Amino acid sequence: MAARAEESDQVVPPMPERNPAALRRAIAEHAPLLLPDFDAHWKRAIADTYDLRPVPAFVARWWVEYAIARDPKLDDHLQDLELRASECTDAAEAKALLEEASRIRYRALRMEPGE
Repeated sequence: MAARAEESDQVVPPMPERNPAALRRAIAEHAPLLLPDFDAHWKRAIADTYDLRPVPAFVARWWVEYAIARDPKLDDHLQDLELRASECTDAAEAKALLEEASRIRYRALRMEPGE
């Protein structure tokens, strides 16, 4: 997703507490373009079903999206990797680009609140 914090932001905001309410507040403040998708996903997966079992997966997905969107340089780099992989005609090179993108997402998932 290409919804990110403002380019002029010099400081990457810290990760919030790892819960839906704190994550939503952080998205609203620092990556507001993600908010409509966040809210629609919450409504569809949690609110409309009254099923709390998907909450951990929901938070994990949006944790990664926010971690990337809050950092314009990281967001640009990830988008560049994915674009280059999609246009690449060399399978080994495309695989390497996607593996790098995957490592970025994995590191984002492992971030702790306050980082």
